[in-house]
Formats: sequence, C-alpha cells, structure tokens
Amino acid sequence: MRFVLLMSEADHFANWDAASEEHRARVVADFEAFDAAVARRGSVVGGEALSRPETARTVRPGDGRPVTDGPFAETVEQIGGFYVIDVDSTEVAVELAALLPREYTVEVRPVLEVPV
Repeated sequence: MRFVLLMSEADHFANWDAASEEHRARVVADFEAFDAAVARRGSVVGGEALSRPETARTVRPGDGRPVTDGPFAETVEQIGGFYVIDVDSTEVAVELAALLPREYTVEVRPVLEVPV
C-alpha cells in the first residue's frame, strides 16, 4: 500500500533558518534513519522538501479558475515536505512516520489507486 506522509511544523521555515548546526545535523540524521527503516520495511516511492509557502500559487474553483498567491489556507503550520512510501499497512506507515524529525506533525494518508 502506498501512503503520503505530509510533514508540517508551526513556523517551519523560520525555525529552520534559526536552527543551530547541531539541530540541523540531528534533523538530517532523523531523515536518514527514516529512509533506512523504510528500506527495510518497503520502499520510498518519492519525496521532496517544499519551497516557502509565499512561493505557492493556489488555483481556486470558480469562473476562470482564479489564481491567488500563497498557500491554500492561512495557518501557522507550514508543510515543509512529503514522502510517498510503499509499505504493508497503515500501522507500519504510522510506525515509520514516528521516526521523522520530532518537530514535525506528520499526516499519514493512504494513496488511492485510481486507474488512469
């Protein structure tokens, strides 16, 4: 089963900018531990760090599909990145998500298998 793991944190980008080298090294180590654990239980299908929310554009419903600057919703929490993993169950996905850096709230959501 595939799952998307959405990683968010309050003021994520400001926190990263202000982080010490030791903190950054620990976060990178957490990501490396996560990657290794997923490799033992399944696979990482993809994942990326995301740019700052102010670089986003949101295409909204309506006549002419208006486009607005910024993220979909106003919130303190910012999505900083995501993974798509392929593992056996929701329980395994949640267990692995707990290995990601402890600052992040991680939403674990199954990916729908939609025929194209």
